[in-house]
Amino acid sequence: MNALAGRLAVVTGWSRGIGRAVADVLVGAGATVVGLARTAPDGGQVQGMPCDVTDGSSVEHAAGQIMERHGAPSILVHSAGAFLFKAFAETTSAEFREQVEANLVGAFHVLRAFVPAMCERGGRVVTIGSITDHVPLPGNTAYGASKAGLRGLHDTVAAEYAGRGVTMTLISPGATDTTLWDAVDPDGRADLPDRSAMLRPEDVADAVLFAVTRPPRVRVNVMHLEAG
Repeated sequence: MNALAGRLAVVTGWSRGIGRAVADVLVGAGATVVGLARTAPDGGQVQGMPCDVTDGSSVEHAAGQIMERHGAPSILVHSAGAFLFKAFAETTSAEFREQVEANLVGAFHVLRAFVPAMCERGGRVVTIGSITDHVPLPGNTAYGASKAGLRGLHDTVAAEYAGRGVTMTLISPGATDTTLWDAVDPDGRADLPDRSAMLRPEDVADAVLFAVTRPPRVRVNVMHLEAG
């Protein structure tokens, strides 16, 4: 229960869904958790801090505050992002750019703000990807492209920092039952799984906990999660 006692974790997108589940499971394992999100609910045991990952200056400000108070984190989980379910021909240029900003540019800001500083003390970085980063799915043009880009970003940063004290993991879950599906109503569509058949946020959080609690000699590169 205290596998992460004394360790500082930063979780982006912690206010809901997968990010909230990750923050809760890390707290339960004994970590001190700082959660970054544009709108922060009552944090409970999570130290909430406002941050818009699409704004580089906002991320740099939050990172500076965290490091001034606590030092560099030993765990970073990037879960913030946005979801759009829309066919290619119906997707506007503005919507495409919004997905790239939220899911790819935001990750760049977060990794750039924290990863170099984490090298000094060592640590684990987990990026939450998607099944669409390796499986093309109709209706996921903008979202899938942004998540495939995220995988490329993650892989390249992992290669650049290999052997420098930071271990990086990409977790790519299948459809997960969060509020991001509310606008789509998958239960009423034959081309999508019912929400009851999807992964739960806690399933993804458990995978994160597994990755960050491995002994230093074990590197978890990629985890693909699917509902059974």
